[in-house]
Amino acid sequence: MTIYDYAVKAMDGTEVSLKDYAGKVLLIVNTATGCGFTPQYDGLQDLYEKYQQKGFEILDFPCNQFAGQAPGSEEEIHSFCTGRYGITFPQFAKIDVNGKNESPLYTYLKKQQNGFMGSAIKWNFTKFLVAKDGTVLKRFAPTDVPEKIDEYVAKALEA
Repeated sequence: MTIYDYAVKAMDGTEVSLKDYAGKVLLIVNTATGCGFTPQYDGLQDLYEKYQQKGFEILDFPCNQFAGQAPGSEEEIHSFCTGRYGITFPQFAKIDVNGKNESPLYTYLKKQQNGFMGSAIKWNFTKFLVAKDGTVLKRFAPTDVPEKIDEYVAKALEA
């Protein structure tokens, strides 16, 4: 299995194959609109604008598992993020990143970075950097701001 074997749900409920992103560097992020880390959307959008034309995509997965900090509908979340932070990168349907209902994508991401059983996502704005070939390169903590990730994105794009 590779990351390209997974499909996720778009905000409108349609299925999106991650094969659509083959050949691009990806930053996959679980987000929430009511979190102390929510202002990271500014930095994420800056990264996206800087590298999108070079083959970089950010995949945003709202998640309400941490202190109920993403309580709105997909439409409300999208409206908030585009209105307040001006994001233009893809947002997907809300998911669980831990537990019995966790997204298979997140099961895979966690196994790639933390071994057979994976390591639970601790909070909103955990980030995974994925190479053009689908290899999961690095996991970043919620406290790792997008500006810190910039150098890793640049190196992945050069590879």
